[in-house]
Amino acid sequence: MRYAKPPLPFGDQLDQLEARGLVIPDRQKAIQALSHLNYYRLRAYWLGMELPKGANGEHSFVAGASFDTALALYVFDRELRLLVMDAIEQVEVSVRTQWAHCLAVRYGAHAFLDRSLFFKPDLYDRTLANLQEEIGRSQETFIEHYRATYDDPPLPPIWAVCEVMSFGQLSKWVGNLKNRPDRQAIADAYDLDESILKSFLHHLTAIRNLCAHHSRLWNRRVTITMRIPAVRPRMARFWFNPAADRQIYNTLTMLSVMLKAIEPTTDWSKRIRALMEQFPAVQPQAMGFPTNWKTLPPWMP
Repeated sequence: MRYAKPPLPFGDQLDQLEARGLVIPDRQKAIQALSHLNYYRLRAYWLGMELPKGANGEHSFVAGASFDTALALYVFDRELRLLVMDAIEQVEVSVRTQWAHCLAVRYGAHAFLDRSLFFKPDLYDRTLANLQEEIGRSQETFIEHYRATYDDPPLPPIWAVCEVMSFGQLSKWVGNLKNRPDRQAIADAYDLDESILKSFLHHLTAIRNLCAHHSRLWNRRVTITMRIPAVRPRMARFWFNPAADRQIYNTLTMLSVMLKAIEPTTDWSKRIRALMEQFPAVQPQAMGFPTNWKTLPPWMP
């Protein structure tokens, strides 16, 4: 079947929504939103207020469904992404530091060039090639200084090269370490088992990509899941929701755990809680939050 739907002016888009039963409390505000946020971006936030398609093939809305509710969910989601990106930045910088320091202390300044330290040779070759490309493109002062000063080895020391890695590359470098004690030395900084940290970093690369592309976190089912801690930190397994392994709650909880290890005085969890309370239209269960989440240690005042 050939696609034949015509483009609609913003006002006509609103007319169509209104005809299907969506309440538009402030038409000018709604047009302003549509003209800068895109109908299909906003549609994700009113989708839950739609009824199944009728005989005419069109969706209609539940009674009382409002454009303002969808817009509030969008604003909440945008604020949530900013908080999550803030947390991921701190985790990324910290894990870079731990990875570089642990390997440098154990194996020397250019430990990452020792192929024998890594489990999968083909993955090692790809990650090293990607790292060499990043270094080749880099205009960071410390990279240029090394190029101008040294020629052996041809790449800078590990504490410099870690600063030009993407988060996805960092996850692969950590996960591909052959020796469990090396991985555990990194995970000890967060009171985690190394397998939990490895799993979470892989999961977090997908979450970071969603945030970087301004994609929805609210009510999303993630494709790459994470392992839930069983022993470390103590009692942490009770803070997670195993029944919601594809929703964002467990991600937020693990970020809270890691941020507490990185910066014990952080108020990040309080900011998440305040954001949830600021938007009553948000249903925590749609994000995997258990009913008692406010009583759990990561989220208590």
